[in-house]
Amino acid sequence: MIEKPDCIFCQIASGRASAARITESAHALAFMDLFPAADGHVLVIPKTHYENLFESDEETLADVHLLARRVALAMRHALAPDGMMMFQLNGVAAGQSVFHYHAHLLPRRAGSELRIHGRAKADPARLAELAARIAAALA
Repeated sequence: MIEKPDCIFCQIASGRASAARITESAHALAFMDLFPAADGHVLVIPKTHYENLFESDEETLADVHLLARRVALAMRHALAPDGMMMFQLNGVAAGQSVFHYHAHLLPRRAGSELRIHGRAKADPARLAELAARIAAALA
């Protein structure tokens, strides 16, 4: 696994930083966004450091997106959103703020404000509760 020591997502993947983890696969990890744009906002990352889509290898990229689909299905069951956004940003001009490839899974409620980044740090207990609900729906 290639790791960039100052990358927060690398630190989460290696266990050196905490996160409300949901599940993982051979090459990917899903966890709750610490600054959610909506309740239930999940990030899916490769365990190996790739700055963006253009640097990632095909095997890892496929694993990230297959895990994202599994987690999205579990989110649909556990959270019952009206809709689901999945998006990924590459470069500052596109809104990327953490330079480790990641996909966002954002449950949507009818009439809610459309945002891609949250403004406030979430309550850790709420993140843990949501992660447990989504993880339970994976079974």
